[in-house]
Amino acid sequence: MVTDPIADYLTRIRNAVMAKHRIVEIPSSKLKKELTKILFEKGYILNYKFEDEIRTGIIKIALKYHPITKISAITKLSRVSSPGLRKYVGSDNLPRVMNGLGIAILSTSHGVMTDKEAKVKNIGGEVLCYIC
Repeated sequence: MVTDPIADYLTRIRNAVMAKHRIVEIPSSKLKKELTKILFEKGYILNYKFEDEIRTGIIKIALKYHPITKISAITKLSRVSSPGLRKYVGSDNLPRVMNGLGIAILSTSHGVMTDKEAKVKNIGGEVLCYIC
């Protein structure tokens, strides 16, 4: 049993990137689906597919690499808030990742979104992870 499903999600992607895999399969949940959609919208992954025919459901993620240098679009994934220590920020203290080059993903009262979207909507929330 996984006690921190978001950390497991990020670790599976991180391990697949380090091993230069093209596709990674991850057990599905609503939060993981939202994280995957954000990664796709921001250009960190090539494509994704939700397979819900199975009882638990699986997310298949196609990782994105540079065609010549084979460097991944995802260079760093880090979990910020954990089950033992939640990190909350207000709308005036939203984090900046790599001086605006990366993204912070937040869980807010209006759903899961990036730090830039939260700044536009002027809301804060729990900082889930940093991606760059």
